[in-house]
Amino acid sequence: MAGILRIFLALVLVIGGGAALYAAITPDRLTQSELQSIGEGDAVAGETWFWAGGCSSCHAAEDAEGDDRLRLGGGRVLKTEFGDFVTPNISMHAIDGIGAWDFTDFANAMTHGVSPEGLPYYPAFPYTSYARMDLADIADLWAWFRTLPEVAAKSADHDLKFPFSVRRGVGIWQTAFFREGPAVELATDDPLIKRGQYLVEGAGHCGECHTPRNMAGATDFSLWLAGAPAAEGDGIVPNITGGSGGIGDWSESDIAYYLESGFTPDFDSVGGAMVEVQENMAMLEPGDREAVAAYLKTIPAHDSPAR
Repeated sequence: MAGILRIFLALVLVIGGGAALYAAITPDRLTQSELQSIGEGDAVAGETWFWAGGCSSCHAAEDAEGDDRLRLGGGRVLKTEFGDFVTPNISMHAIDGIGAWDFTDFANAMTHGVSPEGLPYYPAFPYTSYARMDLADIADLWAWFRTLPEVAAKSADHDLKFPFSVRRGVGIWQTAFFREGPAVELATDDPLIKRGQYLVEGAGHCGECHTPRNMAGATDFSLWLAGAPAAEGDGIVPNITGGSGGIGDWSESDIAYYLESGFTPDFDSVGGAMVEVQENMAMLEPGDREAVAAYLKTIPAHDSPAR
């Protein structure tokens, strides 16, 4: 009898451990009550979030111009220390893209990093920032997406090193590192600065490139926007705080003008991956670029970390 009891207890522990592991690797989803409170999106308003979110910078063809920036067939390769990530087709093509999705699928991807099949997305897709967006704005973005053209193009699979190739394991990463709250706590209710925070920390996902990461690839919020090694190559993404090596000598108008024109206060011009980001920011209303500038002049200053 004692032997049977030991076997039973062992089975309970195995099953319980398996259940705990499964829970850890299974992403959360939005609740029906959260989704039911959201009405139909406004496509016109959604265009703002399209440009702020830089969707075309990853999902349109390289060097795309004009209307081709709205053709989101994916296929770009991001070479990183974890392996090669390939951007998916997010056009309205029902087979190759996301045309068969509904708003629930889109909202869960944006806010929880989970696919319609329940698999976690790699954080190369910056849902870790998009999660800070309001669902109403995500509904507007979805309405805008539905106005965009279908693109017939099947994206290749990611080519990642082990163990990063085990996609279910991303659920453990999400449990450990996925943080939905603000990146910094601001001691102000100034609407311009709060708007800037929303743009930078949410749709603009500036911290994904400008903030250092730990060995697991998670954002180091203690050095928010202090600059970081580029995801690809040997370059450095600059410090955009007021600390040493940053943009402390730039005024708010300097920052806003740079985002509009691509020119620095020293009349240098934007380069590298920031070219497409600046082109996206130039599509926003002037007040939004001013809000971004006001936020960047308010956040804690950090010296550029040693390389």
